[in-house]
Amino acid sequence: MSNSTTTGGTPAPAPQNNDEQDLGAAASQLSTAPQEDAPNLPALGVIGWARWFWRQLTSMRVALLLLFLLSLGAIPGSLIPQSGTDDTKVADFTRRHSFLGPLYDKLGLFHVYSSVWFSAIYILLFISLIGCIVPRTWQFVGQLRGRPPGAPRRLTRLPAYTTWRTEAEPEQIREAALVLLKKRRFRAHLAGDAVAAEKGYLREVGNLAFHIALIVMLTSFAWGQLYKSEGNKLTLEGDGFSNTLTQYDDFKSGALFDTDDLDPFSFTLKDFTGTYETTGPNRGTPRTYQADLSYSVGAYGKPKKRTIKVNEPLVVGDSKVYLTAHGYAPVITVRDGKGDVVFDQPVALLPLDSNVTSSGAVKVMDGYRNPQGVAEQLGIQAFFLPTYVPGNEIASQFPALENPVLNLAPYYGDLGVNAGIPQSVYQLDKTHMKAFKDAKGKQVRENLKPGETMKLPGGAGTITYAGTREWANFQITRQPAADWALGGAIVAIFGLAGSLFIQRRRVWVRAVKGADGVTVVEMGGLGRSESAKVPEELGVLAGTLYDQAPGAPDPDATTSDPEPDPEPRAVPAEGAEK
Repeated sequence: MSNSTTTGGTPAPAPQNNDEQDLGAAASQLSTAPQEDAPNLPALGVIGWARWFWRQLTSMRVALLLLFLLSLGAIPGSLIPQSGTDDTKVADFTRRHSFLGPLYDKLGLFHVYSSVWFSAIYILLFISLIGCIVPRTWQFVGQLRGRPPGAPRRLTRLPAYTTWRTEAEPEQIREAALVLLKKRRFRAHLAGDAVAAEKGYLREVGNLAFHIALIVMLTSFAWGQLYKSEGNKLTLEGDGFSNTLTQYDDFKSGALFDTDDLDPFSFTLKDFTGTYETTGPNRGTPRTYQADLSYSVGAYGKPKKRTIKVNEPLVVGDSKVYLTAHGYAPVITVRDGKGDVVFDQPVALLPLDSNVTSSGAVKVMDGYRNPQGVAEQLGIQAFFLPTYVPGNEIASQFPALENPVLNLAPYYGDLGVNAGIPQSVYQLDKTHMKAFKDAKGKQVRENLKPGETMKLPGGAGTITYAGTREWANFQITRQPAADWALGGAIVAIFGLAGSLFIQRRRVWVRAVKGADGVTVVEMGGLGRSESAKVPEELGVLAGTLYDQAPGAPDPDATTSDPEPDPEPRAVPAEGAEK
């Protein structure tokens, strides 16, 4: 009969004797998770309560709870307008909601990321993660510097176990097992009459790396939010931009941003190139969408050429210049009744659809006088079609300049720009304006092609559509620590994968002389969590070792029919924790 066995049955409850206590020591420290003792609440005292609170705060379940609360807290920041991002929308929301507006303001929902409650969750999460990681890191370093614990006295109690008898000497078995385990990348050493080996340390490395990377990501995010800046600049072909605060069309920044943090650079838009699909279902889809720039860094930097495309920004220091939009700027020339030019410049219009149907306003604020010689202001509502098709007056048929038409509707009066109330340069406030009307009393409105002129009634002057220039909109962003956040995210992914898929396990090989003088080989394996890998791996190791020390003949067999022990096979114990 064979002596190869597999353990069965349910493991005993808590260890009661020295052998079982020995197994508990061998199974310990497979994880760096700190052990928590239930506090004796009536006898805690001030120091005890403080210690209990610290243990709770630095536990992983509290860290996960705080991370969940942080995610929930960020939801209002995405759904409710934020004062640091769009003050206009915040004011409009407060005006339209007389009850919710003041309530949201008291709760800090208009400035979520700088509110007291969000900052408290953020800080507590930092403390929790750091307080959890530091002791676990030191404990893990201690495990790496030490050796795997010696074998339990009863290997039969392990979840994976096998044994056989062989005629080889115990020293030879242990030496062969030591070589085999080291070859399989186990940390192994001789401990008494057994070889102790351990593998899978990358599991804890991945676990610690994940949590450290999470701290790096949170720190980078906070740093970026505090010191970030973001602005937009619409630039006509031939015009330039200098990275100063006054040059931006709109600008927003973090709470700790300073104007000295702006990277010193400037650029000039030399040319914008846009080509589009002319046929098929994708007609009008951009094929080429790029801006050719000439830029320089610093006050005395040499000009350099660079082409910016979508998702291919210009990078200067910590700043990135993205190409975000494109449109047209008809060149408008306005003359008064005497023929004097009072306005002559391109006017950028905003696109309304993918075919760059555009609208905007022309505002002549100074220099114009009506036929009676009285100073007035002119406002012109403009509607532009890059490709006009007769019969379709409301939309362009193609985004390129194939048949441009500019529709103009002029007004006179007071533009309201002197009232001190901010207004959009693309919209016309007609509250104090009157429309020009023809002899029949109808509002004057005309379609102009490049080079054509519109005459205002009563000798009030002329408006000429001189040509079309193109513009490009650039978004200049500065996000400090963005590379750190990206690196932290990558490390977190690999660390999480390692902590989930790598199994930390221990293997022991014991070889001793039996009562009949034949060597008895025992192998046992123990894993940190439930996994079929430990029994399978132990079976492979046992099979390899068995080839070097085959089974001895069964002492109960007859001399005419001796049979050696069959090759051992490790199977997990029924009901045992693996």
